[in-house]
Amino acid sequence: MSARIYQPARTAMSSGTAKSRTWVLEYAADHARDVDPLMGWTGSVDTQPQVRLSFDSKEAALGYAEENGIDAVVTEPKERKANIRPGGYGDNFATNRRTVWTH
Repeated sequence: MSARIYQPARTAMSSGTAKSRTWVLEYAADHARDVDPLMGWTGSVDTQPQVRLSFDSKEAALGYAEENGIDAVVTEPKERKANIRPGGYGDNFATNRRTVWTH
C-alpha cells in the first residue's frame, strides 16, 4: 500500500491559512477506475483513495505510516511569504498619500 503525506494549500477563495496547518495522509489508488457502460458513471473496487487522515505534524503522519507498514512519500509545502503592508488596509484611504489613488 502506498500513500502520500502533504500539507494542503489554502483555498483559492481565502487569503488566510485556515485548514492548512495540518498534515494529510492520502492513499494512492491500487486499481484503475472503470466506466459503467449503462450509466456512464466511474467507479472502482478500491476504497482506499477515499480515506484521508489528518495529523498535527509531519512526524506524526510518518510515525503512523511506519507503524502500519505504509510506503509513504512526503511532499514538502512551498513556503508562502507574508503579505503584510506597513500601513495595512487603512493606508489605502490615508489623507497623506503621496501617490494617486488608482483602481
